[in-house]
Parts: sequence; structure tokens; C-alpha cells
Amino acid sequence: MFKKIFVMMLCCQTLQAAVVVPIYQTTATGQGAYLGTVTLDNTQYGLLLTPNLHGLTAGIHGFHVHQMANCSDTGMAAGGHLDPQNTGKHLGPYNANGHLGDLPVLYVDAKGDAVLPELAPRLNIADVSGHALMIHAGGDNYSDVPEKLGGGGPRVACGVIPAAKEDKNENTSN
Repeated sequence: MFKKIFVMMLCCQTLQAAVVVPIYQTTATGQGAYLGTVTLDNTQYGLLLTPNLHGLTAGIHGFHVHQMANCSDTGMAAGGHLDPQNTGKHLGPYNANGHLGDLPVLYVDAKGDAVLPELAPRLNIADVSGHALMIHAGGDNYSDVPEKLGGGGPRVACGVIPAAKEDKNENTSN
């Protein structure tokens, strides 16, 4: 019931068209198995991320926006967490002194499904456009202690967030 109320409340506040990000397993040799999608919506409260993912390991997973729009090389081609202010700190989604790409953890149920929406209050679609959405094998403690980057471990799934389309109000006919 909470999920429905939360989604209804935030969906009604959408300010821009949603962006759907396909998510795939990361592999060393290219794109792995399709796992589903994460839909991004701008709201007056921040970026709403609505996963519809299947086939993941149950539990809590680190979830981040990474710098490069490239999921190859087991996700390593995506670079580090999005950090346009060069803070160099992993402080989680609610602390403005850390990486902008730090998201709330992704919850995967016992069936391997992730469907609970989450809100990233410091982000909007323009901020994440042209970057990668990454899921890590382990959880995230929103700190660099005792392990850097929250201890999330290997990158297990990734999706490229499409670059924002330019506004095309000009006449293109000949």
C-alpha cells in the first residue's frame, strides 16, 4: 500500500517526460543478460527512480550514477561515481558534500526482483543524462570507511542513461 501511495504522490508531481533506462548484467566481453528497466522521473522532490528489475541477488545493493555512459569491461568503463564538484567523498544521497551520483540503496526481494521506487533529492534528469546507472554486488554504507565507496564491491549491472534530446522547435522541412 505504501508503494502505491508513494508512487501516486510523486508521479502526480512529474515535471518532465520520463526516461527509461534498460539495465543489463555487466560482463568482461560485452553486454550481458537483460535484467529490466529503471524509469527516471523528475518530481518537485527530486529524481524518482522506479526499478522494474529481475534476476538480481536478494538483498541491498549499492546504486549509483557513474561518470561515463559506457557499461563495458564489467562496468569499469563507466568510471567513478558522478562527482561534478570534485568532492572525492562518498557520503550518500542526502549529503551535499559528497558525490552527486550517490543514490539510495536498491532493495532486491527474495525472488530477485527490485521494484520499490526511490527518491534522489539532489538530482534531476538533466544531471544524470549521458551517464551510467550502476548496481553493485554488495550494499552501501554511504561512507568511505571501513571500505571506499560504501563497500558495494563489484559492478554487477549497468544501464546507459540516454543523453538529453535538444529542444527541436525549428522547422526542418525543405
